[in-house]
Amino acid sequence: MDASAERRVVAATMGPTIHDVHAWRFKVVPGLIEVRADPARFRPMHDPAGRGLHISCGAALVNLRLAAAQVGHEAVVRLLPDPGSPTLLAAVRLAGRRHRVPRSERLLFAATLRPFPARRPPAGSAPSLTVLNELAEAARLEGATLHTLPATGDGLQKAVLTTQGNSPAEWLRAGQALQRVLLSGVSRSIAASFVYEVVDVPAVKSLAQHGDIPQVVLELTSTVLPKGTEGREHERQSDPDRVG
Repeated sequence: MDASAERRVVAATMGPTIHDVHAWRFKVVPGLIEVRADPARFRPMHDPAGRGLHISCGAALVNLRLAAAQVGHEAVVRLLPDPGSPTLLAAVRLAGRRHRVPRSERLLFAATLRPFPARRPPAGSAPSLTVLNELAEAARLEGATLHTLPATGDGLQKAVLTTQGNSPAEWLRAGQALQRVLLSGVSRSIAASFVYEVVDVPAVKSLAQHGDIPQVVLELTSTVLPKGTEGREHERQSDPDRVG
């Protein structure tokens, strides 16, 4: 495979970042797309270990994988492939051609074209149990766990994303899980805000398994569709070949 396929994937990779600046760079090398951290663009005073940077790069990695699927390739990912190069966070190889992209992945890719809210979402109604289960499955697919906290009755559902461990690889998994949860939420009309400066969340202790480390705290709420659009939204969700 020549480098043109990798360049097409990078060109197709779009979508929001969880920071105001992109803290990563995609680099096309023979047979691979490298995801490299760019510490010069993200140097928070309270994150000397680069945890937030890894979470951000993990989120970008999901967009890259979705873009690969849209142009017909399976993305095979290795996290932290070179211990001697700590800024090389992932190497992505494009495997064989894909004949069909699942509708779920097309919906997620369409969601990458929409901006994430930068502020706390306005209170609507708490997401349904069905939607929360879907978001939990999205996190599980990326090697993380989404724990929903007891409802507070204010229309916001709080949740905590955890990983088994607290290493750079787990931070990358947390970023991927966060991005998949956010994109899945967009496709289900769920607004979300989040903070990743998490050290301890007492309410999670009774829910989490031994070794679970809180990585991100989220607030989720169902958004209200503008009047007159409910039918069109139902139409869009019921049409298996329409995205966005």
